[in-house]
Amino acid sequence: IALVTAGTSDLGRAIALELAGLVQGIAVHYQSKQSKAGAIVEELKARNIASIALAADLTQPGEGTRLVREVEQLLGQIDILINNFGPILVKPWIDCSPEEIERTWRANILSVWEIMQAVLPGMRQRKWGRVVNLGYSRVEELRAFPTITPYAIAKTGLLILTRTAALTEAPFGITVNMISPGLLEGGEMPREASVPAGRLGRPEEVAKAIRFIISEEADYITGINLIVAGGWKL
Repeated sequence: IALVTAGTSDLGRAIALELAGLVQGIAVHYQSKQSKAGAIVEELKARNIASIALAADLTQPGEGTRLVREVEQLLGQIDILINNFGPILVKPWIDCSPEEIERTWRANILSVWEIMQAVLPGMRQRKWGRVVNLGYSRVEELRAFPTITPYAIAKTGLLILTRTAALTEAPFGITVNMISPGLLEGGEMPREASVPAGRLGRPEEVAKAIRFIISEEADYITGINLIVAGGWKL
């Protein structure tokens, strides 16, 4: 059973559909796009996958834990957790309000922290689990990011959390990894962007990387940050 947060985004949908060949059930989380979540659930059900759509505002404390408990109640357990929720804030750092900073941090790291704390005890008990946190392709660059400072700080912290959890959960048969996309289709390519691959990435390509990292073939891989960016900013 898998939980995919921000399942109504283009990437979230691609992940859910890619997982359909591996799992028996998928919980699709959405923030506000109920109709889109419902459409994805119908796509999954057409593939004979038990699927539900659940709303939660993951920028609010306690909502992540509530979401996990609701999935467990309806589908029994969570074996695979894909933390895809994490909106970006583009704004000069000096103009960011405390509320905007806190909301960005809660969305990108604190909600993930909370959800992982809620999910991991069950995975430990079953001696198996997969956690994948969605990062940012430049997360390991300890440099200045003047226009996305709260987001960059949060994603850097998320990488530390990912590697910490990978270390503590390995004895329980649980892997914890990060997948970091670059520029994806659906958004405008910044003027300064030059992707060596010659094109923007496709959500399906990120989803395939996730499919690998949660597979049995990747059972001995944990604590990595796999960049799916076509060579962007190398």
